[in-house]
Amino acid sequence: MTLELFEPESQDNLLPCDGVVQNCGLILNAAQSDQYLRYFLQHLAWQPDEVVLHGQYYITERKVVWYGDENYQYRYSGSLKQAHVWNSGLFRLKQHIEQVAGHPFNSCLANLYENGQQAVGWHSDDEPSLVSRDGYETVIASLSFGATRKMSFKHKRLALKADVMLQSGQLIVMRGQTQKYWKHCITKSAKILEPRVNLTFRYFSPA
Repeated sequence: MTLELFEPESQDNLLPCDGVVQNCGLILNAAQSDQYLRYFLQHLAWQPDEVVLHGQYYITERKVVWYGDENYQYRYSGSLKQAHVWNSGLFRLKQHIEQVAGHPFNSCLANLYENGQQAVGWHSDDEPSLVSRDGYETVIASLSFGATRKMSFKHKRLALKADVMLQSGQLIVMRGQTQKYWKHCITKSAKILEPRVNLTFRYFSPA
């Protein structure tokens, strides 16, 4: 199943079962999205990501930075991340996203893909620390800026897939049991030369 969204409209669920990925469509206009992109490229504290895969340590070309209500520590892919206290522009945007998603967030992992050669492989954001306050579901709001990139989903047990083209200013919200039953990735494309910034707003429960 491939969802080609030239002008993305809101959809209740992109997945056929076992989870919810809500497509909120474009929540910012082109001028707002471009302004935010330029701001985040210049003002976030970007640094290369560090991961451990199959016992091997890697520094990725893709850059990341984590912000939150406090200086949280968060371990994923074998690496310990330290949160920065909110950037002011990012915090204002978080408040807007909370209204759209109808869910509170206390942190944001930002990703910078400088071109289409930078991607992220199949994974689930299923760490216990990301389960929301009700102790049941993980809710992650993902907002894109810049180059349009394809995000793919595949079921962990069934032969089911879904693809969506994420445009600048487009918001999707992963809810329910999505992280339990599905993996997702951002695929490479040699045709894409422009940068993309992705903001993933999360509710983090410190240990």
